[in-house]
Amino acid sequence: WLAGVLGFIVLPSALGISLGISEAYMWVLVKTLEWATIRLQKGVKKPQPQMPQTPTANGIIERDETPMEKEIARLHRADFEFSHIFYFCRKGFEAIVEDEVTQRFSSEELLSWNLLTRTNVNFHYISLRLTVVWVIGVIVRYCFLLPLRFTLAAIGITSMIVGTTVVGQLPNGSVKNYLSEVVHLTCSRILVRALSGTIHYHNKENRPQKGGICVANHTSPIDAIILTNDGCYAMVGQVHGGLMGVIQRATVKACPHVWFERSEIKDRHLVTKRLREHVADKSKLPILIFPEGTCINNTSVMMFKKGSFEIGGTIYPVAIKYDPQFGDAFWNSSKYNIVSYLLRIMTSWAIVCNVWYLPPMVRKEDEDAVQFANRVRSAIARQGGLTELPWDGGLKRAKVKDTFKEEQQKNYSKMLVRNGSIG
Repeated sequence: WLAGVLGFIVLPSALGISLGISEAYMWVLVKTLEWATIRLQKGVKKPQPQMPQTPTANGIIERDETPMEKEIARLHRADFEFSHIFYFCRKGFEAIVEDEVTQRFSSEELLSWNLLTRTNVNFHYISLRLTVVWVIGVIVRYCFLLPLRFTLAAIGITSMIVGTTVVGQLPNGSVKNYLSEVVHLTCSRILVRALSGTIHYHNKENRPQKGGICVANHTSPIDAIILTNDGCYAMVGQVHGGLMGVIQRATVKACPHVWFERSEIKDRHLVTKRLREHVADKSKLPILIFPEGTCINNTSVMMFKKGSFEIGGTIYPVAIKYDPQFGDAFWNSSKYNIVSYLLRIMTSWAIVCNVWYLPPMVRKEDEDAVQFANRVRSAIARQGGLTELPWDGGLKRAKVKDTFKEEQQKNYSKMLVRNGSIG
């Protein structure tokens, strides 16, 4: 009976490996993208405006990075002139046209064409050769890769539901835990191959251990699959309906995932209590948490919610950075539903990313939960080459709180008083 279960698991795994992305495919893809980029640069007859070469090349305006405090001090070294107000007008226009928060919730712009979107600005004719290559790419992605990936995804999801349901019937013990890990790892690897995933894991000696908490930056719903491709985790999240609900109910039978009802997720004390009980059991899998609470566009790391850092235990930070040249992994949930999003990534060339396991971190005696969360966030941002922002990702759907506005007004008035503008 057990042999039959393992056979059901191993067969899809072999299929996923045999049909997965190969080194030759990635080599051809890289060379094709390089050729297309060179042709794009040489074939354009009219000079095109160059995008600013900055770490956040997603912007549409070029900002003066001088801190406001220094600029105010410089302005008030001399007598007041009417032209001084233009500095504040410019800052206001910059904030209205493009603030540093909302641009993190739109897809990252590229400096070169990746044969997915026609250009990084708008559609326009470039050359016959590039157009032919683009049309061939559309045929390959939609007529060959999409059906193949859809088949693998169906195999992976079905294997996950059936495998975890069968393993969940076994009595608790080492055999059940082992088979549960085999099912989760195998099905996750099939799903990664359904995305033509090419993942590079670094510093594997720092992989999260049982009884710990794994925290990572959040770009896409597939972040969890990317990580479970290399190890097993206990997931934390809200109970869903539909296909996702079926998967949740099946997986929790074989693995101690922590699913909350909608009414429970709002009770922070109840959530903390259940997570502490999980971490206290050193035989249970590490918890996987995305403290940002929403998807950010692969350029930045925003504020980490402190709840994950009040639980106690060892924190294992993980930095995830996708290569946007091959496909856009960011999920803009305000613009695309989950079906449209999955169609976009399954018709991309590939999902290529780097995953760095950082050394484990523990909370210091003189740190509160917020300070600890900021320290972990800074480590992830540095390793992933991401911009660190202090803003709450909840601003993606909510308005700025009045307290934030008042804090900025107070800081501004202090600058003016300090520099002798008000007396």
